Amino acid sequence: MKTTPRTHWLALGAALALSAAPARAQVAAGLTDPNVAPKEVLVTLPHVSDALADALVAARPFPGALALDAFLEGEGLSSEQRAALYAQAFVHVDLNRASSEEIQLIPGAGRRMAHEFDEYRPWKSWAQFDREIGKYVDDAEVARLESYCFIPMDLNTASEAEFMTIPGVGKRMAHEFEEYRPWKTQAQFEKEIGKYVDEKEVARLWRYFVIGE
Repeated sequence: MKTTPRTHWLALGAALALSAAPARAQVAAGLTDPNVAPKEVLVTLPHVSDALADALVAARPFPGALALDAFLEGEGLSSEQRAALYAQAFVHVDLNRASSEEIQLIPGAGRRMAHEFDEYRPWKSWAQFDREIGKYVDDAEVARLESYCFIPMDLNTASEAEFMTIPGVGKRMAHEFEEYRPWKTQAQFEKEIGKYVDEKEVARLWRYFVIGE
């Protein structure tokens, strides 16, 4: 079909509209986060007794999946029981900074997949993840693996909607993240956000961010 000036500009406008569409969530959805889930949710998870749920709430927040795994092992859960639990609940791993050991805690993600996660760093978007990991597994498995991960977001450019993909972050905290822009350092983040939550929660939140990378 011959392209007229009108159809050219219509096509260009459509392309620009697509490029301006909101980015996909930086913290993938689909799993319960043990750091923020209420006890009544925790006790519905595989192998989580009432006593274990109480212990988990008292010990959290966990700085990552390895810390959660060590805690659950210390509470007597076997590797098989922990794997069953991780099918429903997990502390998301940082696609750009997680160790191979941490990635391999994802059910079904062995050494080979951990290598692929590392190979394509730095990860910038879920579209990139879908494309690159989709070379090795089907769409359903890509989506399942994605649900265990997050891509760090820039504190100075992320949108409110992106901030609110972080487990436990609502509109009020998202507003505080925007209020103190421009962010310069981690120390600044710890000082300002520390006005609202304790040190452990500040550290939990900080792991989801970068500044100007």
